[in-house]
Amino acid sequence: MFVNLISKLISTSSKKPTNSTIKRSLSTTTIMSSDKLKPIFDKLFPQIDELKPDFINVLKQAVEIPAVSSDESLRPMVVKKAEFLASQLKSLGFIDIQLKQLGTQPPPVNNPNLQLPPVVLSRYGNDPSKKTVLVYGHYDVQPAQIEDGWDTEPFELVVDETTQQLKGRGSTDDTGPLTGWLHIVRAHIEAGIEFPVNLITCFEGMEESGSLGLEDLIAKEASGYFKDVDAVCISDNYWLGTKKPVLTYGLRGCNYYQVTISGPKADLHSGVFGGVIAEPMVDLMQILSSLVDSQGKILINGIDEMVAPVTEKEHEIYKKIDFSLEELNEASGSNTALYKTKEDILMHRWRYPSLSVHGVEGAFYGQGAKTVIPAKVNGKFSIRTVPDMDSEKLTKLVVDHCNSVFKKLGSPNTCHAELIHDGAYWVSDPFNAQFTAASKATQVVYGVEPDLTREGGSIPITLTFEQELKTSVLLLPMGRGDDGAHSINEKLDISNFINGIKLMGAYLHFYAASPEN
Repeated sequence: MFVNLISKLISTSSKKPTNSTIKRSLSTTTIMSSDKLKPIFDKLFPQIDELKPDFINVLKQAVEIPAVSSDESLRPMVVKKAEFLASQLKSLGFIDIQLKQLGTQPPPVNNPNLQLPPVVLSRYGNDPSKKTVLVYGHYDVQPAQIEDGWDTEPFELVVDETTQQLKGRGSTDDTGPLTGWLHIVRAHIEAGIEFPVNLITCFEGMEESGSLGLEDLIAKEASGYFKDVDAVCISDNYWLGTKKPVLTYGLRGCNYYQVTISGPKADLHSGVFGGVIAEPMVDLMQILSSLVDSQGKILINGIDEMVAPVTEKEHEIYKKIDFSLEELNEASGSNTALYKTKEDILMHRWRYPSLSVHGVEGAFYGQGAKTVIPAKVNGKFSIRTVPDMDSEKLTKLVVDHCNSVFKKLGSPNTCHAELIHDGAYWVSDPFNAQFTAASKATQVVYGVEPDLTREGGSIPITLTFEQELKTSVLLLPMGRGDDGAHSINEKLDISNFINGIKLMGAYLHFYAASPEN
């Protein structure tokens, strides 16, 4: 059912928007009627419904490829998935398909000759009278084993008819949304509808490992493969909750750190050496516990002073968003929330930095008992960054803090803290032509106006696209907030998969008809 679509539109700027851009009142109202597009959607949407089994089958084939970029032994599988996507693109009529090689992966790696997986570039349409949209997605996934607690094999897509869900690693992050862009092309072909824009794909295989090599490629191709791009669209995030679609205009950044404590030459027997040598694991625990407290407060001096203050107008944005504590508890599967009000939860999720401790390498972690003293251990943690945090300054604060805490221990071991990778935060203008088109598309597909949200997660390449291509970037989520990305039993609701494909198509048509880029 179509609704009257009235939205407010302001000019798009190629510059990174300031807070005032987001907060300003809109003085211009542009009405874009859906009447002219209704006949197109009346043909396109039923075609998508008819092709649902085929779309799920393609996703099934893609999920079965364990493209875990962080596992060096699985790098051939990551490359295999890139080749699978290239074959799918070719079958749909995409042209100029290239598997762009990015060279050797930089340290730390076990194999010094390890090659980065390729970036899949392709074109669909080359009409100079049409706008050109670049769609980005990543085909690599997080590690997953059934021993982690999965109900089913993670690399076998399960179509659960009872829950109407698609379960498997990559279903929502990001294989499902990525294949959605392929499916919307096929739906147009099958329905006999002219595709509204020129489409360029940029699918990478290292997003889950810091998008290594992609920034340089984008900078190089800004005047080459990407020179005619009018807009960039990314579907690699999620609804805030489970009931209402959103459009996302901001992301936290992510700085990932490692602190290494080295001691004995080799692992030792605790019965022989316990109590007479300095144990690296003990030192590491002291450092990790000094980073953040149990209430989520970062304990590193100087970080709070880097964060841009929140204004009253920003507070008003959060008050309008549809979200509840119950939805957070449902998504986490627990009652462990640190905050009780919607505004506090959302601001600490999007607007304030956070520090998370992720794991330890080099220590015993299997079942049973093993009385070993590890000779060397690595602790891994990350800080989600927000405006106006500077990565270089933040890293200095982190390294100085770790070194200071270690020095106070008086340990004869050695300590080395370092940045593994970083990605900047991003904030856009939620009222430009792209967001307006996506808002109208959301109202057509879902019958509601989307909430405007930020995300706590990071997509570092977003800012790179914006700056290098001098254009706007839209985050158009497909999945829900309880999909379990990066967790066990990752899923994508079938309705979100199919409606998400419809949303992609409607967005492209509305954007093609918009008066501005």
